[in-house]
Amino acid sequence: MVQQISFAKSICIVGCIFASMPSLADTVQPRAGEPMQTLTEGLLERFIAGKTSFNQELTVEGGLGPIFNKASCANCHNNPVGGAGSQTVTRFGFIGKKGGFDPLADLGGSLLQAEANSEECGEIIPPEANVTSLRVTNSALAFGLIEAISDADLLANRDAQPEDQRGQAHMVTNFESPPDEFHVGRFGWKAQVASVLTFSADAAQNEMGLSNRFLPFDNAPNGNEKLLEQCDTVADPEDSPDADGFEFIDRVTDFQRFLAPPPQTPKSGMQGEIVFTTIGCNVCHTPAFTTGNNPQTESVLRNVDIRPYGDFLLHDMGLAGDGIVQGDANGQQLKTPPLWGVSYRDPIWHDARFTAGTFESRIRDAIAEHGVFGSQGIPSAYGFAALSSQDQDALIRFLGSLGRAEFDSDADNDVQLDDFHGYSDTVGFRGCFGSTAVTPDDPCALHDVDQDGDVDLDDFDLFLVAFDDMPSDCNENGVVDMLDILLGEADVNNDGVLDACETCLGDIDGDNTLGVGDILAIIGAWGPCSDCLADIDGDGVVNVTDLLFIVGNWGACS
Repeated sequence: MVQQISFAKSICIVGCIFASMPSLADTVQPRAGEPMQTLTEGLLERFIAGKTSFNQELTVEGGLGPIFNKASCANCHNNPVGGAGSQTVTRFGFIGKKGGFDPLADLGGSLLQAEANSEECGEIIPPEANVTSLRVTNSALAFGLIEAISDADLLANRDAQPEDQRGQAHMVTNFESPPDEFHVGRFGWKAQVASVLTFSADAAQNEMGLSNRFLPFDNAPNGNEKLLEQCDTVADPEDSPDADGFEFIDRVTDFQRFLAPPPQTPKSGMQGEIVFTTIGCNVCHTPAFTTGNNPQTESVLRNVDIRPYGDFLLHDMGLAGDGIVQGDANGQQLKTPPLWGVSYRDPIWHDARFTAGTFESRIRDAIAEHGVFGSQGIPSAYGFAALSSQDQDALIRFLGSLGRAEFDSDADNDVQLDDFHGYSDTVGFRGCFGSTAVTPDDPCALHDVDQDGDVDLDDFDLFLVAFDDMPSDCNENGVVDMLDILLGEADVNNDGVLDACETCLGDIDGDNTLGVGDILAIIGAWGPCSDCLADIDGDGVVNVTDLLFIVGNWGACS
């Protein structure tokens, strides 16, 4: 009976456009960059308006500059929009012979604004600086939920940590709060910001040059106020209310505040998390919190269980630190970055030092870097190095699940036809369909979204909800083609299209005949070949199997 109900839902996909299935969408985790599913209509409207502002390219007339790093929030937070990015900014300062850090504030420090509205207003790293460091863009995903964690819970988690690995809470003030009211910082590489609105106001001014009600002035190029008088052509504060009374910083705060957490797939966790805990990674990368119940917080952000895998505290990273002092955070301290979303993060580390390569290579490098002199992460780095190769692989697979979208076989943060049929190195929904006794560590767990241990038509219903395109019904029988294939209709080349709808399978040169031209095309494409016509059986490789298909079906197409 369950299968019959699922079958009916699947048929309805094309004709009903999901109208009869609102509850199904709630069981598919939002992908990175999507809004929380619990938003009211009004909050969703604010989220959408905020995303527009987040993507907005500021102009000089609109307050950009005179010195800045990028013209929009999304220029940096771009993987996906609102997430981390590969963009870096430069911090600089001066360390004297007897120690002590000078941010060179009178010379425009410690943040370099790399762009300017005119050449004469551009900044440089002053020659007095003897320490510089890059900082890669942090993710803003689920900022509202992180903000909603109570200070008391963050401090209690700190106090429960072993003394040798205990973090430091960076106590800071918020622009919107009384100046003597301190909170646990949780945003930025130095945990130097505690609220989303303060983060937005600070970034608007320092990264884009947009003065606002909290910071109603522009930065002077390298601290030169005379240059500022020459270069600043727009009256401060430049941020002003829109037709609905929201300023730019309010709009982008709404977007960041209502972003959903990155998914974790499978959401029940993997065996590798046990290894993660065994070697102590969980001490700093605290798996779970429940947000507080502050009545001043939007109700959708209260009492929510989240799994960020971060403690939002400062930890001494020894030689792997950045050398920059900011507030009460010294040059060796960095905030523990939450690991949710790490599966698609490139680069990794505060200064983007681990980039390119594979996810596994980046993660292995980052884990090893925890073991440098003076780092509080040494026990975990050494613990990882002592693991068997099987346990190391299990831990890395677990980390790869943090941010992985459900049904996303090729890990590109979308769900399309290639995630249905898969490739030679990935297992698509079709390849998993009918699997039973599916465990969280089974590759098919990606498609067992209802977590009942098998991949069946109930999961296919959810696949269709997650599917980014309108599913086709090429034979017009009222059933989506992918379901026809799952139920036995022919799709020899595994491309997700019914063979009955293809003009002539194997007719590479398009002459309506399987012959010499097609043989030559196969020879010409011999070897690895993803999604190409010569790969007739769809296994990701053009080889003798494809050639034999032509020979076995030689002649005019019927």
